[in-house]
Amino acid sequence: MSAYSYSSREDLDEYTVKIMEIIETVLIAMASSLDVEPNSFTDQVGKRPTLLTRFNFYPPCSTPHLVLGLKEHSDGSAITILLLDKQVEGLQLRKDDQWYRVPVPAIADSLLLVIGEQAEVMSNGIFKSSIHRAVTNSERQRISLVCFCCPEKDIEIKPIEGLIDEKRPRLFKSVKNYLETYFQNYQKGRRPVDGLRI
Repeated sequence: MSAYSYSSREDLDEYTVKIMEIIETVLIAMASSLDVEPNSFTDQVGKRPTLLTRFNFYPPCSTPHLVLGLKEHSDGSAITILLLDKQVEGLQLRKDDQWYRVPVPAIADSLLLVIGEQAEVMSNGIFKSSIHRAVTNSERQRISLVCFCCPEKDIEIKPIEGLIDEKRPRLFKSVKNYLETYFQNYQKGRRPVDGLRI
């Protein structure tokens, strides 16, 4: 189902249910890759996580070198899943102070998974939340659909115990309701995850 073809609320509901299944599978795979208990991430996300869904529309811009579609940031979620526009690129990732474009999907309706700041805390810094931005296009509009999976606000997120040892000490403090802090810092251009570092 492409970002262009939603015809009803029921379609979006069905899409988000499937996205949550993907997110649960990914969180279990993340735990497996780090050799910790399979539910290490899912327990901190909770049984009823918040899934924020947003359509992004970027109209054509005659001066794309002067206008950002979305300023640089990292996501305050645990996991973000994007359904990218299959024809127009616009997402860029920052690595080593350089910006790299994310090409449009070679496979139609493919999904892009982004690690958020809350997963960075849970993984004790092993998984990094990526800094990214969206740019505009001079000739074509761009549409994306983004789903942000955020832990239940009353659940305390913290580094998983099995990822703390003498070689890798605990890097982050515990926190609840991370999104509240995230949005306060986002407006100021700061990453709240950096404020949790020990």
